[in-house]
Amino acid sequence: TLVIPKKHVVNVLDCDEQTLNHVMNTIKKICNHYVDNCGYEGCNIINASGKEAQQSVFHLHFHIIPRKKDDGVNAWPDFKGATNELEAMHNLLKLQDK
Repeated sequence: TLVIPKKHVVNVLDCDEQTLNHVMNTIKKICNHYVDNCGYEGCNIINASGKEAQQSVFHLHFHIIPRKKDDGVNAWPDFKGATNELEAMHNLLKLQDK
């Protein structure tokens, strides 16, 4: 399932809070529907924001993949692990927050 706002924004990075809140509320409703009414046990929510994140359609959208135990879907890339120390990353993020 795709969730796409009517208002054009390129991705999460340039989305205003109100639009993003509406989109996320819609995602939550759809995921709850899948679990409560359709026999699924969970959902993956996938979004790529930016060319470097492999975004290929430059209008904000989220993919919802309803999931069941042992369904054989691997929605996660194979990461080799973090390359930065946690405290160093925390300090960098604190500086950007100001």
